[in-house]
This record gives sequence, structure tokens and C-alpha cells, in this order.
Amino acid sequence: MTRTRLRGFSLSDTTRAEAFSDGVLAIAVTLLVLGLAVPPHRPGGLGRALLAQWPAYLGYLASFGYISVIWLNHHQAFVRIRVMDRGLHAANLLLLFSTAALSFPTAVVADALRADTAGSDARVAVALYAGLAAVMCLSWVAFYHQLARRPGLLTPDAESTYVRHGRLRSWAGALAYAAAGLLGVLVAPLLAVAVFVVLPVFYFVTSEGLPEGRPGTGA
Repeated sequence: MTRTRLRGFSLSDTTRAEAFSDGVLAIAVTLLVLGLAVPPHRPGGLGRALLAQWPAYLGYLASFGYISVIWLNHHQAFVRIRVMDRGLHAANLLLLFSTAALSFPTAVVADALRADTAGSDARVAVALYAGLAAVMCLSWVAFYHQLARRPGLLTPDAESTYVRHGRLRSWAGALAYAAAGLLGVLVAPLLAVAVFVVLPVFYFVTSEGLPEGRPGTGA
């Protein structure tokens, strides 16, 4: 029997990419919990010790919210994607690469804020977090850029504004996280953390689209 030899990178359906992505995102969320631990304390001092590690709770809230909207927007994206090519796989892997690393800057921010909420280490920590969060947004930019180059990857009923609005939301996120990082470095680290907590709320509210329609998603 003669077998047809495939040439180049074949288009593939989204099943394996979705399953792999869901697994990575689930692990990324789980890793965040490792930053929450019973604090060392003397007898009778548990309550005070638990309150003292409030930066860990704040970091968990910000990062869990961010990964949650990544998962939500990722699902909305793949509702509209029919097949994948190499470029789209690469953009998706970049998104997963940056998302899986989020537990690291989350822990760094928590430790730095516990030591000194306004110190130089806290400023470096929020800059690190903001940098990685901005990279996650830029991975969405790459994701939508590939869809713009190859519109045939989308389902026929995908909204005409899907890619354009997805790009807008992704660029807005990258700029917002970068601005938050600068705010934390130049003014106060806690202001940056406040932005980190609020931004996922915006992306959750707009996960079905921007006000002028029901376009694409991206975080």
C-alpha cells in the first residue's frame, strides 16, 4: 500500500490544543495555592500571623483572577477557531509559557511586600510581575495577529470584528500592566498591586465583547 507523504506543517483541529491548554491553565492556578501556607507562629499568635501574610492573599487574588480570565477568553477564542496552523500553535504555546510562570512573580511580590510595602525590593517585585503580565497580553496580540494573517482558521460565523477587537483589548492590557509597573516603581508598589487586582475584572466584564458589539476576546 502506498502512503501519502505529508509535506510541511499540516493544519490540525483544535482538540489536542484545547485539552493541553486546559491542563496547563489548571496547573498554573493550582501552583498559586502553594504560596498560601500556615505561617510560623507562637502559641496564641496564629491570628496575627495569618493577618501578617496579607500580601500572599492579595497576590493570589490578582493572579487567580488573571488566569481565570485567560481561561475564559481562551475558551471564547476556540469557539471561533476551526483549525490551527504552526503559527497559531506557537502563539498559543507562548501564552501558556507565560501563564505557567505567573506563580513565580506572585510569590516574589508577596515576599517583598511582607518585608516592606514601600521598599526597593517591593518596587522590583511589582515591575517583575507587570513585565510578565504584559508579556501574557502580548502573546494574545501574537495570537490575533496570526488569525488576521490566516482568516481561514476561523469558523465562517465568527464575528467580523473579532480579531480587531481582540487585538485592541490585548494591547490595552499590555499597556495597562506596563503602566502599573511604572506606577509601582516610581510611586508606590501597592498602587501597582491594586491595578493588578482590578484589570482581570475588566477583562471578565468584557469577555463577551466591547460595548460596540460582541467581538473577540483576549487578555
